Amino acid sequence: MAIEHFTLQKTSGRLASLDVLRGFDLFMLVFFQPVFVALAKHWAHIPFFKFMLHQFSHEGWIGFRAWDLVMPLFLFMVGTAMPFSFEKYKDNPDKSIVHKKIIRRFVILFILGMVVQGNLLSLDPLQFRFYSNTLQAIAVGYLFAAFFLLHLSHKNQYIITAALLIGYWALLTFFGDFTPEGNFAEKVDRVVLGRFRDGVTVNPDGTWQFSPDYRYTWILSSMTFIVTVMLGVFAGRIMKNGVNKKKTCVTLLVWGIALTVAGLLMSFQTPIIKKIWTSSMTLYSGGLSFLLMALFYYIIDYKKKTKGLNWLKIYGMNSIVAYLLGGVINFRSVASSLLWGFEKHIGDYYPALLTFANFLIIFFILQMMYRAKLFIKI
Repeated sequence: MAIEHFTLQKTSGRLASLDVLRGFDLFMLVFFQPVFVALAKHWAHIPFFKFMLHQFSHEGWIGFRAWDLVMPLFLFMVGTAMPFSFEKYKDNPDKSIVHKKIIRRFVILFILGMVVQGNLLSLDPLQFRFYSNTLQAIAVGYLFAAFFLLHLSHKNQYIITAALLIGYWALLTFFGDFTPEGNFAEKVDRVVLGRFRDGVTVNPDGTWQFSPDYRYTWILSSMTFIVTVMLGVFAGRIMKNGVNKKKTCVTLLVWGIALTVAGLLMSFQTPIIKKIWTSSMTLYSGGLSFLLMALFYYIIDYKKKTKGLNWLKIYGMNSIVAYLLGGVINFRSVASSLLWGFEKHIGDYYPALLTFANFLIIFFILQMMYRAKLFIKI
C-alpha cells in the first residue's frame, strides 16, 4: 500500500455528531473496554461489575449484549458518511474516477483486515485467513453500498436493501437451522473458505480441522453487512436533507424505534445471533444505531452542546488508525520497561496497569495527530 493511498483532509464541513459518535465507538473499542475488563475481573464477585463484565463481552450465541453493538455501529457509520462524501459524484456522468476510488478503498480495507486478524504478516500462506475481520466486513458493505448509492434511485436502494435482508432470512430459514452447527451461513463459509477460514488449526503433518469454538460467518453474512451499511446510508440521507434539525431528530428516532421493534418481533422466528448476523440482529442493531445517532445528533448538531464531548473526535477522525493501532501494535513492552517497578507493589493489578498504559499510548498518538490536523483517510 503506497503512501498516495492516503490523503490529508481538513476538519471543516463535517457532521460533528457523526465524528463524536464514531469516536465514542472507537474509544470503547480501543480504550475503555480492554482497560475496564482487565481491572474489573478482579471485582467480578461484586454484582455491578459482574453485570458490566457480562455486557462488555460478546454473547455466546442467541442474544445481544452491549458489546455486540460495536461492530454493527461501525458499519452503520460508514454508511452514514456516504451521502455526504458521494454528493459531488452523484450527478457526474463520468463515474470512472469514483469507481477506481471505491475499488481501491475496498482492496486496502480488505488487506488491512488480513493484517489485523488474518495472519498476513506471518508471511506464511498456510496461516492466512482471507475473510475474518471487521475491516473486511466494512470493505464489502462499502463496496456494494457505494455502487447502490451512485447508480440506483432512492426507491431502488430501499428495494434492494429489503431484498438482501429477506433473501438472507430465507436462505437461513429454509436451508438449515439456527444452531451453531446447522446454520446455512456456517456451511457456506466452510465450503468457500476451507482451510483459510479463521479458527482453522493446521497440524504439523499438513492436515487441518475447523475449530468447534469458532462460529463467526462472513461469506453469506455479507448480505446483511451490506444491509447494515445501507441503513447508515438512509440515516445519513435523513440528516443531509433535513432542513429542520428538530424534525430530523424525530425522524431518526422513529426509524430507530421501528427497526428495533421489528428486530425483536422477527426474533420470535429468527433468533438474534450476532455471530451469523441474522436478519433480526441486523434490524435490531440497526435500530439501536439509529437511536444513538439520533441522540448524538440532538445533543451536538441541534442543541450545540459539545462541552466534554469534542475530545472523542481524537478517535473519530482517525478511526482506521485507531483500529489498526489497537489491533496490530502492542505497546505493553514499552509500558513494562517504564513501569516494571510497580509490579511488586500492586501484584495482580500489574497486568491491568500495563493494559491501561498500552491504550494510553495509543490515545497520545491519536491526540498528537489530531492537534497536528493529520487525518488519514483511505
